Amino acid sequence: MANDNATRAAARQDKVFALRFASLYPLYLKKVAAKGRTRAELDRVLAWLTGYDAAGLQRQCDGDLDLAAFFAHAPAFTPAADRITGTVCGVRVETVGHPLMRKIRQMDKLVDELAQGRPLEKILRD
Repeated sequence: MANDNATRAAARQDKVFALRFASLYPLYLKKVAAKGRTRAELDRVLAWLTGYDAAGLQRQCDGDLDLAAFFAHAPAFTPAADRITGTVCGVRVETVGHPLMRKIRQMDKLVDELAQGRPLEKILRD
């Protein structure tokens, strides 16, 4: 039974890692826009996390990279990422063991905070 659960969890992770950033970004944008936040704010949050500038993010949105490649090519993943804490989909971000999954959860958490109206200074852990 435990082996089946581990196999299912690994399959779910593989599916998440294979998601294209270009298909995820519009969902993030829709989520934050529905709460009155802007694309510029979303891009600022993603740039802080990954180091991509506006042109780099646009290339990712126009490209075909999956999330694994998106993070692998990130110019400068923030060293402050360890300060991103809390839950996303019932999972504590800081306890996620797989490094790539933790980065994905951290990105989700920041987008959630933006959509919830949290001030940018707090989201960016300034």
